[in-house]
Amino acid sequence: MKFTVLSAIVATLLLGTLDALSLPGPSNNPASQFMGIKVVRIPTGPSTSALDKLKDLISKYDLDLWTTVPTINSHVDVEVPSTSYGSFMKETNGLLSQAGILEPVSIMHEDLGQSILEESAVSDEYQNQMRKAASLATPAWFNAYHPYADHLQFLSDLVTAYPSHAKIVTGGTSIQGKPITGINIFGSSGSGVKPAIIWHANVHAREWITSMTVEYMAYQLLTNYGNSTEIKGYVDKYDFYIFPIVNPDGFIYSQTTNRMWRKNRQSPPSGSSCYGRDINRNWDIHWSDTGGASTNPCDETYKGTAPFDASETRTLAAFQNAKKNSTQGVAMYIDWHSYSQMFFTPYGFDCSLSPPTELLSLAKGFTTSLKAVYGTQYTYGSSCQIIYKTTGSSDDYSYVVT
Repeated sequence: MKFTVLSAIVATLLLGTLDALSLPGPSNNPASQFMGIKVVRIPTGPSTSALDKLKDLISKYDLDLWTTVPTINSHVDVEVPSTSYGSFMKETNGLLSQAGILEPVSIMHEDLGQSILEESAVSDEYQNQMRKAASLATPAWFNAYHPYADHLQFLSDLVTAYPSHAKIVTGGTSIQGKPITGINIFGSSGSGVKPAIIWHANVHAREWITSMTVEYMAYQLLTNYGNSTEIKGYVDKYDFYIFPIVNPDGFIYSQTTNRMWRKNRQSPPSGSSCYGRDINRNWDIHWSDTGGASTNPCDETYKGTAPFDASETRTLAAFQNAKKNSTQGVAMYIDWHSYSQMFFTPYGFDCSLSPPTELLSLAKGFTTSLKAVYGTQYTYGSSCQIIYKTTGSSDDYSYVVT
């Protein structure tokens, strides 16, 4: 029997609008290499020819993309250094005009380095508040980003506050030997007796908002268990296994050295000097197919030398398979990412395959309900059909293999 498998993408990558941000000064400033760089959003329009010309232009200037795979009728987000901004924008605007694309280019960050510094700033008021707190597991936690050690303490403090309904679990091990720490939330029957719900976040190191997102949901499940019959019903029916940071090595690197780091910190393969695997292209599902991941170790979507050659994917799969093979089984798996507002179902490896009917219905229900309450518009459907092909992804593995 298949279980529910989804992938949610939440906004945003850099979050510079929080009132108080708590991230200690890094040993190597992760903003320094981005000072003066603008991030611009360029509309792509309906023409594949115009899109190809835009991609050629971006390659000509050797610019870093935030949009993994550019597509028509969408946009491309790209970093542009100040030294080439004027000439690049002149050529870009000429290309858009020639293609009849009327939507203007917008600036997402005037100075990416400055945005990173502002994101990492710490207010005195917030520092004093957290210093005086007996526990990190309070609503104030969600006003800031935090270093890795504090995330572990937050989970520990949640367990201390709710020992009858939560415990710390380990879902795997990173390439550098760090445990992949999570929290198991369970109901009145105790741990391990109900079907599992498994959530992964911070798969990609720079997507800090995803760990905060699932920690917020963990906090809500525990703090409202005693006063919400709806939440109590969910917690009593399922065992939640929530892993806020499944890429701890990369996460730490993004906080101390390079804010935009995506992959894990695995050593380069033979013949390369580039570190890391994309651990959402390394699962043993259509890994050898072409077109859904990179074979270049320097690319952000590098899939590795073999499926599961990343410790993170190998050990997380073992944890998930053990739950699937237990008497209780697995009811749901969600992989949380940023930045966008999308809700994906399988399949990522084949765009000709229709999404599973039950998952498409669930995704539609989620996006409809979210819009009705908050007005937020999410796109839903199979990841291959909505954005681009992916191979070796955790959601496809979870649905097809597990």
